[in-house]
Amino acid sequence: MRRILPHPLLSALLFLLWLLLVNSVSPGHLLLGLLLGWLIPLVTARFWDARVRVRRPRVLLRLIGTVLGDILVANIVVAALVIGPSRRIRPGFIPMQVRLTSDIGVSLLVNIITLTPGTLSAELSADRRVLLIHALQADDPERILAEIRERYEQPLLEVLETP
Repeated sequence: MRRILPHPLLSALLFLLWLLLVNSVSPGHLLLGLLLGWLIPLVTARFWDARVRVRRPRVLLRLIGTVLGDILVANIVVAALVIGPSRRIRPGFIPMQVRLTSDIGVSLLVNIITLTPGTLSAELSADRRVLLIHALQADDPERILAEIRERYEQPLLEVLETP
């Protein structure tokens, strides 16, 4: 079964994402969504070097909710900053020591930071221990780092790396 459907959860998520993107449940879109949900994981399966083991699913669900909520709130905050006086914007780069050790964990953290408006993962050191973050509003770097650690990195540690 794994040869035909290597990542069933990913297939289901891709199918649902397709339906959300096209905003239609017509037979053609349902069929295309099923086809994409099956083909994409099948074609990319050889690039996945390890299976991801979710150790605490409830924490993962809470993390997903947190990220989605933060994206919504950050969009409003960034819009207010951009529309308001330019002197309120104080961008800057902030280095962050990364505690995650797994490739998937680091990758998820980098992507979460980039998906949240107002922050961007600018560079990851070669040893994958230091992440350079660009923040649109970097007037309090310690607060930004504390929020990232508490809201994103700690849950990822619990979900992916806690024995």
